Amino acid sequence: MPKAPKWLNDTVESLLSGKMPMLQVIAAEYINPAIKRIRFHGDISRLNFHVGYAMAVRVSGTEYRNYTVSYHDAEKGIVEMIAHLHGNAPGSIYVDSLTTGDALRLVPPRGKKMYDSAVKQHFFFGDETSLGLACSLQQSLQKNDQRYRFYFELDHENKNVPALLGLDNYTLVAKGTTFFDAALVNELPLFRIRNWHRGNFILTGNARSVQTIRKVLKQNNISGNILAQAYWAEGKTGL
Repeated sequence: MPKAPKWLNDTVESLLSGKMPMLQVIAAEYINPAIKRIRFHGDISRLNFHVGYAMAVRVSGTEYRNYTVSYHDAEKGIVEMIAHLHGNAPGSIYVDSLTTGDALRLVPPRGKKMYDSAVKQHFFFGDETSLGLACSLQQSLQKNDQRYRFYFELDHENKNVPALLGLDNYTLVAKGTTFFDAALVNELPLFRIRNWHRGNFILTGNARSVQTIRKVLKQNNISGNILAQAYWAEGKTGL
């Protein structure tokens, strides 16, 4: 997300405080050193939480970062996010510092809807930045008895995270391999099953991987919907 002067961010928060609920951290746990799950509590009764929507969190005086909602319960006032901690990035530093009892304002969730209850098959691609969306999506897919397959492009040290988060029906691929190569993507066994061509293809995470998969799907003239949203790109800050 773009930067803005601190005074401007302070002013916006003051003017829109009624639409930006104050949340308190009620749980903070490390799934592993690079993945942290944060659970908040507050009045979220007036917010929309469509699968795929992200909430923005102010991570410094001048910057906000988007985090996809992984779970919410409006009646109990609970909302959860899963963050990838990587290096000295402002978002990583801020989320790493969050602990039980901390409070912050939440920019209401918004973004692209990634789930369609009318579609029988769902193909999902993502990386560490996509784990929260995968958790949210799986809840809806299982509730409505839909078919799905997840593909995760993860660093080696994070290969156990999907299982620890309760995700299933997934395939793991090392970063910078299959999904950087259109020919390898075209050979995925899933694409050989005709019915899957009418499914939803949800592509998130690394921009280069998302572009590669989307190109292959277009070349194969799939009849399903392609829902693509890159969360980050090499050399770009705050995408």
